[in-house]
Amino acid sequence: MIASLKGIILSKKPEGVIVDVNGVGYHVCVPLCSLCDIPEQGETVFLHTYTHVREDALQLFGFLTEEERKVFTVLLGINGVGPKLGLAILSGMHVQRFIEAIDSGDVSLLSTIPGLGQKTSARLVLELKGKLPALNAVGAFSSREKSAAEDAVSALINLGYKKPPSEKAVEKAVKNGVTTIEVIIREALKYLTDK
Repeated sequence: MIASLKGIILSKKPEGVIVDVNGVGYHVCVPLCSLCDIPEQGETVFLHTYTHVREDALQLFGFLTEEERKVFTVLLGINGVGPKLGLAILSGMHVQRFIEAIDSGDVSLLSTIPGLGQKTSARLVLELKGKLPALNAVGAFSSREKSAAEDAVSALINLGYKKPPSEKAVEKAVKNGVTTIEVIIREALKYLTDK
């Protein structure tokens, strides 16, 4: 089994990335949430991978963090969840937010993921509670502040800002007591444009 890949990005598209490892190009399916954090074409990437083998296909799924890969493999252990739905779940929501939703039993939030209905979301909460990796403590923010902060970082990246400065600007905004996503983005933009 291929456990990880380190190589040069040859192509980066929503259907996956092609990573050149010593002259061999590997097609790797990645969650859409991770796509903007994957380096640009020609740059080096390290992916934690999961190899899915079927009679008619061999697929590689890649993740930027070990935590994402663990959640993906736990999802595959759920009856009725295959790699396609597992990838759709991690594409529809950042892994930390997904773990929080499972831990808090937030079926309505999980149902916002394309491909997940109320019934499947409720079954996931029932079967996954206590089985997912523990969340890394990110500061002392509440789960609501954390998810708003993550959404704000994603929005800034989509506006063309790099991830590290975006995270710092959002962290400053949240530390100043800002909690709604719109205001977090507005405050973070002030920090980013002041430079």
